[in-house]
Amino acid sequence: MTKKNTPWDHSQLGVDLLLAAQSHVDSVPFLIEATHLLCDHLDLKYAAVAEPRDGRWIVSAENSPGENFPTQLLGESLDTGEPQTAGPWSAVPLGSETQEILLLQHAGQDNTPGTSLTHEQLSFLANILAAALKLPRTVQRHGRRIRRLEAILEIAASWNQQRETETLLVEMAETSTRLLDAERASIFLWDQPNGLLVGRPALGIEEDELRIPDTAGVVGQVVHTGELRRVDQESGQSEIDRQVDQQLGFETRTVLCVPLRDSSGEILGAFEVLNKRAGNFTQDDTEGLTELAAHAGVALENTRELEQLTTSRHQIADEAAQRVQLIGNSPVMEALRSTIGRVANTDLAILILGENGTGKEVVSQMIHYMSSRHDEPFIAVNCAALTETLLESELFGHEKGAFTDAHDSRAGKFELASGGTLFLDEIGDLSLAGQAKLLRVLEEKVVVRVGGSQPIHTNARVLAATNQNLREMVAEKQFREDLFFRLNVVILQLPPLWERGDDVLLLAEHFLSDFSTKARRRRPRLSAAARKQLREHNWPGNIRELRNLMERLAYLAESETIEAHDLDFILPADQGKTGSIPLEMSLSDATNQFQVEYIERHIKTGTGNMSNVARRLDMHRSNLYRKMRQLGMHVEP
Repeated sequence: MTKKNTPWDHSQLGVDLLLAAQSHVDSVPFLIEATHLLCDHLDLKYAAVAEPRDGRWIVSAENSPGENFPTQLLGESLDTGEPQTAGPWSAVPLGSETQEILLLQHAGQDNTPGTSLTHEQLSFLANILAAALKLPRTVQRHGRRIRRLEAILEIAASWNQQRETETLLVEMAETSTRLLDAERASIFLWDQPNGLLVGRPALGIEEDELRIPDTAGVVGQVVHTGELRRVDQESGQSEIDRQVDQQLGFETRTVLCVPLRDSSGEILGAFEVLNKRAGNFTQDDTEGLTELAAHAGVALENTRELEQLTTSRHQIADEAAQRVQLIGNSPVMEALRSTIGRVANTDLAILILGENGTGKEVVSQMIHYMSSRHDEPFIAVNCAALTETLLESELFGHEKGAFTDAHDSRAGKFELASGGTLFLDEIGDLSLAGQAKLLRVLEEKVVVRVGGSQPIHTNARVLAATNQNLREMVAEKQFREDLFFRLNVVILQLPPLWERGDDVLLLAEHFLSDFSTKARRRRPRLSAAARKQLREHNWPGNIRELRNLMERLAYLAESETIEAHDLDFILPADQGKTGSIPLEMSLSDATNQFQVEYIERHIKTGTGNMSNVARRLDMHRSNLYRKMRQLGMHVEP
C-alpha cells in the first residue's frame, strides 16, 4: 500500500481499519494488522497497543519487535485519559472502557520530533481504531458466550439428572472452578430462620460444611441485597471475611459471588468462586457465573424436591411394609415365610394358590416389600372384576378417543406398576383372549394402549393368584398351557385356616386388639370355651371370616370377656353340635344322611368349587363325584 504523508487521508485509513476488522474474529490479529496500517498510512516508525497488567506494561500488538518504549508516557496518558507526546513518541487511550493505550513513534531520530500529530488528530485516530476494534471483539465475545452457553447447557443437563443434593453441590463447585479458571468455589444455602449461611463443599472443615452468620463477608451482602459482588486484587479487600480464611487455612485474593435463586425468584443462597488464577475476574466470568447460578438454582430446587419426595416415598413404603404381617407359627406358615424370603428379591414368576380369604394379597404385598422394588408402586388388579371389554383398557391403558367413553388418555396398570409389582388376583377368571394378551406382554415387556400405536416398555414384576386348580383348567382347555407355565415358575400354596392349628387364636388376638384400638375400648379377653370353639370351627371363609368376626366382637361385645355363646351370631347354629339327625333312623341311613349334609355344607362354604371341596375332604375329585352319586346327590355334568 502506498504511504501517505500528512495531511493524512483519515477517511481511507478508517476504511482500511474497518475492512481489516471485518476479516478477523480475534482482536489480537486485528490489532497487529492495524499497527501495520497505521505505520503505512502515517509514515510511522513504530506502532503498538499496550495495557498495564500486574504492575507492568504488556504489549498486546505491535508492527515489529518493540524497542524500549516510554512507560512513563504511557502512565501519564492512562492517568489523564488524554493524548500525551514526548519527543518522537505519542500515547493516546483507546476509550474509557479499557486501559489499553495506543503508542506511536514518529519517523525521525529517537530524541527529535518527527512529523507528529496534534492531540485532536491523535484522539480522532484512537476513536477510529477503538470503533474498528469493537467488531472482532464483539464477534470474539459472542463466540465465547456461545461456547460458554453450550458448556452450561451440557452442565445443566448433567445437574438435572442428580438425585442427591450433596453430590449436586460438589459437581457445581467443581464445574464453576473449571469453567471460570478459579481455585475454589462454594455454594451457600441460606438458613433464614437461624440467620446462617451453610457453605458446601468447604475443604478442610469437618463434615465439609461451613456455617457462618448470614451477615458475614461478601456472601452476606449478596443474600441480603440480591446483587452480585466482585472483589478485585486492587479494591474491595476489606469486604473479605478473613476469619473464614483463617478457619479454612486459605488466602482469598479475588471473589466473585452471585445470588442463587429458585424458579420463583426467591433467594436460596449464594454461588461464590474464589481466586481467579490469572488476575481478576472479568465481565465474561460474571456473566458465566450468573448463568451457571440460574441453572444451579433450578437444579438444586428440583433435587431437593426429589429428595423430599423420595424420603416421603421411603416413609410411606416403610409404613405400608410394617402393616403387612404374616401372622402364625404353624410349621406350614414357617415354611411359607422361608420360601418368600428366598424368592422375594428375585424376578421369578410366582403363582400364589389358596382358597378365598387365605391371604393371597397379603403374601403378594410381603413379596413386594421384601424386594428391591419396595419403594416403587404395588398395584393390585382383580381379574374376576374385569369384563372382556374393560380388560385391555385397565391393564394396558387407552388413548383419548379410543372408544366412546375415552375422554382422556389413561395409563394402564402395567404402566403404573412399571418398576414395581403388579398383582393379578383371580387370574383363573381371565378369558382365553385375555390370557393371550397377558402372555404377550409378559414375554415382550411391552404394552400398547388401546387406540395407540406407540410401544411402551414396562418393567413391572407380575405376581398371579387364584383359588382355582389351574392344572385341571389347562387339562380342560379353560386356561392356556403356555401362560400357566409362564406364571408358575414358583408356586406358593396358602393353607386354609382350619389347617393352621393355633394360628387361628394368634390371628384372633391380633384382629381383636387392632379393632379394639379403633373402637377406643379395652381389648376383650377370649374365654377358654370361646378359644376352643374358634379352634374347632372349619372357617369356610378363612382369615377374612375370622377378621370380620373379630371386628364385630370388638364393636358389639358388651362384656370384657368373650364367651362361646357370643360367637353364635356368626358361627353356624349347628356348628359342633349333635342331634340334627333323627334318632329313629337306622345307623346306615343316618350315616348316609350325615355324609350328604356334610358334603353339602362343604360345597356351600367352598362356593361350589369341587376341586377345593375334594381336597378338604381328602378325596380325589372323581372319587367325590362317585360318592355323591352313590348317595343320590345331584352331580353337575
